[in-house]
Amino acid sequence: QVQLVESGGGLVQPGGSLRLSCAASGSILDAYVMGWYRQAPGKQREVVATITNGDNTNYADSVKGRFIISRDNAKNTMYLQMSSLKTEDTDVYYCSAHYPRGIRWGQGTQVSVSS
Repeated sequence: QVQLVESGGGLVQPGGSLRLSCAASGSILDAYVMGWYRQAPGKQREVVATITNGDNTNYADSVKGRFIISRDNAKNTMYLQMSSLKTEDTDVYYCSAHYPRGIRWGQGTQVSVSS
């Protein structure tokens, strides 16, 4: 089965930027939707952004204009470019890939926004 591995998280000051990557161990060509989600301790996981295999994107209202989701099918990798980060963006970020045979999740990467 395809494994997903996130990277790029870390500590950044408010107003800063980070780029998250989600590398798949196999092809993402038939992943009809891929997405980034985030979850704080004790809270439900929430969608941040999604992208279809036709490159149609959707964003949570809280990140519109600040985050950009993209995917590179040739590299089997999805990205989340995060700019103008706010303290409330602090969370564990997870990537997912929706295949016809099921959904795969990564293990998560911590993003902390603090001065």
